Amino acid sequence: MRSSTRAVVAGLAALAVVTLAGCGDDAAGGSDGKLDVVASFYPLEFIARSVGGDAVNVTTLTAPGVEPHDLELTPKQVGTIAGAKLVVYEGGLQPAVDEAVAQNAKSAGFDVAPAAKLEATGADFEEHPEGEAAGTPSSTVKPAAYTSEGLDPHFWLDPVRYEAVVQAVTDKLVATDPDHADGYKQRAATLLGEVGKLDTEYKAGLADCKLKTFVTSHEAFAYLAKRYGLTMVGIAGFTPDAEPTPTRIKEVQEIVQKQQVTTIFYEELVSPKVAESIARDVHVKTAVLSPIEGLSDANSQETYLSLMRENLQELRKANSCA
Repeated sequence: MRSSTRAVVAGLAALAVVTLAGCGDDAAGGSDGKLDVVASFYPLEFIARSVGGDAVNVTTLTAPGVEPHDLELTPKQVGTIAGAKLVVYEGGLQPAVDEAVAQNAKSAGFDVAPAAKLEATGADFEEHPEGEAAGTPSSTVKPAAYTSEGLDPHFWLDPVRYEAVVQAVTDKLVATDPDHADGYKQRAATLLGEVGKLDTEYKAGLADCKLKTFVTSHEAFAYLAKRYGLTMVGIAGFTPDAEPTPTRIKEVQEIVQKQQVTTIFYEELVSPKVAESIARDVHVKTAVLSPIEGLSDANSQETYLSLMRENLQELRKANSCA
């Protein structure tokens, strides 16, 4: 279904490219003289807006309330990608964006994944036919907790990796629009200072915790856990709306009981039913730990910085940190 949808969108995008090619915008961007920037999802939108300031027009592809992993593009959005001077995205996270950039915006596309230095951190807790991950389907089902070789896309939950991406996007903005280089550099310095403070706060806030393990609805927090000396246990793998196997649910329940975990964390954009069910069975609390993949109606006034600080407070409460 999704591949066929993208094929239709790609075909319609060709018309958008022809239309946009005739527009008389200046070299820097739109007709207002600002650089037209497309950001694929919220963490990159936040960087583009913070560093770009009044020198850019930023369009985000992932609307509030939409789960970024499941994004499908409209023909209008593909046309926006085709007309942008800079498209900031993370390769591998949103296949529809990867495809649209490859077909319509090769010169404008900027993949931040290399700057983030992604690692294979996660596991896959869905049921898969034996050999499916390698492209050789069979009827035998793999057990839960099959280790995946996929790269973890959630770099922004590690402030140090996020700093590296801020700098990379800044450098790209300067190269794309040198007339506004000084402004980009100044605003980037401010943002980098704020992200650096986050790192300091996390180091101090999680340095002395009675409990080192936390349980989340999906494996978004491996980089954060590794950076600050914690252990993340995911109910599901990288895909937040995946259904974990009964075996995995039992494994999580046993971990919660054995390690005296106090809280099962869920997130805003995905149903909390599985997390709530596990919490009821083992008599612990639930709370929100935001993967900050996108904003929702409930937190539309928040920012990356404020949500990261709220996450820190939730972790400190759940893990009894001094």
